[in-house]
Amino acid sequence: MTLAVETLPGFPFDWNGTRLPAEVDALRAEPVRKVRTIAGDEAWLVSSYALCKQVLEDPRFSLKDTSAPGVPRQYALTIPPHVVNNMGNITGAGLRKAVMKAINPKAPGLEEWLRDKAGALVDAMGAEGAPGELRGGFADPYSAGLHCRLLGIPEEDGPRLLRSLDVAFMNAPREIEAARLNWDRDIAYMAERLDDPATGGLMAELAALRDDPEYAHLTDEMLATVGVTLFGAGVISTAGFLTMALVSVLTRQDVREALAGGGVVGAMDELLRVNLSIGDGLPRLALEDVRLGDTLVRAGELVLVLVEAANHDPEQFPEPLAFRPGRQNAAEHLSFGGGRHFCPATALGKRHAEIALETLLDRLPELRLAVPVEQLVWRTNFMKRLPERLPAAW
Repeated sequence: MTLAVETLPGFPFDWNGTRLPAEVDALRAEPVRKVRTIAGDEAWLVSSYALCKQVLEDPRFSLKDTSAPGVPRQYALTIPPHVVNNMGNITGAGLRKAVMKAINPKAPGLEEWLRDKAGALVDAMGAEGAPGELRGGFADPYSAGLHCRLLGIPEEDGPRLLRSLDVAFMNAPREIEAARLNWDRDIAYMAERLDDPATGGLMAELAALRDDPEYAHLTDEMLATVGVTLFGAGVISTAGFLTMALVSVLTRQDVREALAGGGVVGAMDELLRVNLSIGDGLPRLALEDVRLGDTLVRAGELVLVLVEAANHDPEQFPEPLAFRPGRQNAAEHLSFGGGRHFCPATALGKRHAEIALETLLDRLPELRLAVPVEQLVWRTNFMKRLPERLPAAW
């Protein structure tokens, strides 16, 4: 007699960013359940708001240790293991102050630059004529340009660094050769900027630390890693959110009407709550046995926080599918993570998107999707949900 083997559902669920995955509703009755990851390992998928928040805030669930050898994985690493806990590394190296200064949205001239850049990109689309491509022609270069400015590197180098991200943020079951090649090339590029007298911004500040005896422990590779990771994580997050916010604007009448009636700034947290740009789960490794609701998670087991489910939990956000900019607790969304790993660029990311959306909707009030919504092509096995192209008319 052959015993039946339990078949675990595969995760992630659905790459279409115009709808909440159908599995989310079913998870309400089982907010902690086993799934099979892309790497083929077992993991606990956590989906209720309360339990997701618990995992993100409990130090017994570790991000750093998800990169340890032999632990269950969500997917193969595309960066060196020691880089996974990036902000922890930056803090440990004494570089947090410099990084936080670089990503301050109130830095002199930054808002003016954002408005000018957004306007120039919209003008360029207008000069070419409709249809325009809102991801490749607006969101990506807008975000890449911002991060080049923060780092103090030439904006014309943005596209070469941007190309690496298509591989660096893949979710693959095994190691990707191109990811390693891209990493080595980009580290070499940032290391060269440390010795380039034309470099400004954060990279110039990091280069200057090499003359300070207090920072003698830092190598050029460590400093270059800050540049590569800030560009990569920053661009993929800000451009991903902006692109998916544009998807909401172009495909949801309630979002469009709310922004037209009340403005963008007051709706930003609700846009972040309903946003489906996080295509996978936020990974944590249990360092000891921990009870999550009715489930005992054992030490060494992988836990995945399903942000989109938490952000649409009716126990936390009544009528979660409705877009309500006036929702009193909209800012409690988990789209920037939580606990020790709450995204340090939250304020910058919000201002970046606010100015972009304001500029687009002000200059192109008739902006609309230029293809049937069902013809959008969604990227698969990627850390962010993204349409490959987002054609628009006006």
